[in-house]
Amino acid sequence: MGVNVNILDKKTADRPSWHEYFMGITELVAGRATCIRRKVGAILVKDKRILCSGYNGAPSGIAHCSETGCLREKLHVPSGERHELCRGVHAEQNAIVQAAYHGISVKDSVLYCTNQPCSICAKMIINAGIKKVYFRNEYNDAMSEEMFSEAGIELIKC
Repeated sequence: MGVNVNILDKKTADRPSWHEYFMGITELVAGRATCIRRKVGAILVKDKRILCSGYNGAPSGIAHCSETGCLREKLHVPSGERHELCRGVHAEQNAIVQAAYHGISVKDSVLYCTNQPCSICAKMIINAGIKKVYFRNEYNDAMSEEMFSEAGIELIKC
């Protein structure tokens, strides 16, 4: 009887595990973010191949928050509230939208993200057919966790 080894957790002495590799790339992607409150990066992966990436910032062709200032910051809006006051698109949303724009199916893919997705992103992730979400930093959003659980999507902190 063979031993079931999860290839994503396997690490050799001189190479990062797949989790470390993909999470490291999300950090690099986050470096492109133009949000002045939080820099987030996300990548969509299928069969150990990166399908698309996204970072948080204003839509293409629109001035970035780093140029215009942050309305949420000016109004002292707490994190996780009043998303409609933000001109930025979340990293997870950008990754999904970029995949759609370029005709790349994300069905049954895995999302790696620097931060736990919010409830707005959770809705998109569920409807896009993404099957698992790995994240590094927590984000207090009980609705997001509840929806992922109900949809049968694994939410894993790594």
